Amino acid sequence: MATATARRRLREQPLAATIGLTIVGYALVIGTFLLDLPIYPDLTQGQVNLFTHAIAVINTATTVLLIAGWYWIRAGEVAKHRLAMIGSFALILLFLVVYLVRVGGGGEKLFEGPQLIYYAYLIMLAIHIILSIVAVPVVLYALILGLTHTPRELEQTAHARIGRIAAGSWILSLVLGVVTYLMLNHIYDYEFAIVVAPLL
Repeated sequence: MATATARRRLREQPLAATIGLTIVGYALVIGTFLLDLPIYPDLTQGQVNLFTHAIAVINTATTVLLIAGWYWIRAGEVAKHRLAMIGSFALILLFLVVYLVRVGGGGEKLFEGPQLIYYAYLIMLAIHIILSIVAVPVVLYALILGLTHTPRELEQTAHARIGRIAAGSWILSLVLGVVTYLMLNHIYDYEFAIVVAPLL
């Protein structure tokens, strides 16, 4: 009964649900960055490396699923598209958990490479971060519409248009995230620094 009520509310108010879930997501990330929350374990450099590699694997798998989902919807295979997009979202939730533990556990890798490459790295990282931030409400809105409407009903919503924007920005963000990961962890050097959260 409660599930049916929640589904009906999501269906009737997808924008309100999107805004609420976006605020929760932003609050988790911003709170982790700005506050020294005691919910995260202190991580060693080796553990930070392990979490960093796990994030890259999750992001790569998410990218593959998103591209597959995009292909399947263009091929008219709605059921496969739906499964790919739900799988992508499940992976991004896993990413969020791993990412928050890594950031909250302390430690940051500082890029050390040629100056020109360093600037290219920063530009790609900035685009990755901005797209990650912007993609959250767009992805959530497309997902909520997709989960609460039948394929025929979706034709009367903004799902297809919003979905294209969501998938495009999400894929680009993920690809740039993996490229900067490779640059920082496998192509060039880095310096490991302990991060101390500011006191507010």
